[in-house]
Amino acid sequence: MPMFMDVHHGMEGITADQLHQAHQADLDIEKDEGVHFEKAWADPESGTVYCLSEAPSAEAVQRIHERAGHLADEIHPVPLTVQGP
Repeated sequence: MPMFMDVHHGMEGITADQLHQAHQADLDIEKDEGVHFEKAWADPESGTVYCLSEAPSAEAVQRIHERAGHLADEIHPVPLTVQGP
């Protein structure tokens, strides 16, 4: 299944608990669109949040984020992955 990295801006000051709650909101409904959110990262200083997911499409990712209350500002396909040893 295709992978996507989405980006949210404007979340300055986000806490670990708030990031966890937002990620959980996605996880709670992800199956409705055949999406699986792998991981989320945040930089509270810049207000940027990143989410990595497997999904049938970028539109499916956005529908889940919209229903969870936090639309993505950008969604990028990730067709190549390299991992360390």
